Amino acid sequence: MSWNIVFFLNSILLGIGLAMDAFSVSVANGLAEQEMKKGKQNLIAGTFGFFQAFMPMLGWVCVHTIVEHFRSFDKFIPWIALILLLYIGGNMLIESISNIRKGMEGEEVSLTKVSFAALMVQGIATSIDALSVGFTIAGYGWLMALVCALIIAVVTYFISLGGLYIGRTVGTRLSNKAGILGGCILIFIGLEIFITGIL
Repeated sequence: MSWNIVFFLNSILLGIGLAMDAFSVSVANGLAEQEMKKGKQNLIAGTFGFFQAFMPMLGWVCVHTIVEHFRSFDKFIPWIALILLLYIGGNMLIESISNIRKGMEGEEVSLTKVSFAALMVQGIATSIDALSVGFTIAGYGWLMALVCALIIAVVTYFISLGGLYIGRTVGTRLSNKAGILGGCILIFIGLEIFITGIL
């Protein structure tokens, strides 16, 4: 593979395809935390971008070193993504339902915030299927694979920022029910990754 327009176009399209899960989770995060500051938005988008770049590079390294072990691990990817996203989505649902109940009873409602630990789990869960991209870019040299991964990171970053903006905009209109929608989105993404991976 040579450095040409096709390489860059393929990397951008790969980035768009891989960023769709991160986009959906970003929408859910925006729904859950409408008062999110710019710094946190950049942290979330940057985290998704990092993981979407790191996983294909990790896959590339596995293909060039321990390919037989990597292939046997591949079948667990849908299960891992499902468990992680069900856990995060379920917690978001429980917290949102609890806040609605508290609000109806006149108690003080705690604001839902995306914690650092939850963000790390989301980053891994939405990017773990990108490990398989290591097979796709296995024909690239080390530098080309790195450039491809960086392009994927940049594309994911901007798509995730768009998802956060949409989530926060819609979330403001949905008031306290936004967290329920966000939790449902995360659970749906987990099921979608699982079903697609198994089939």
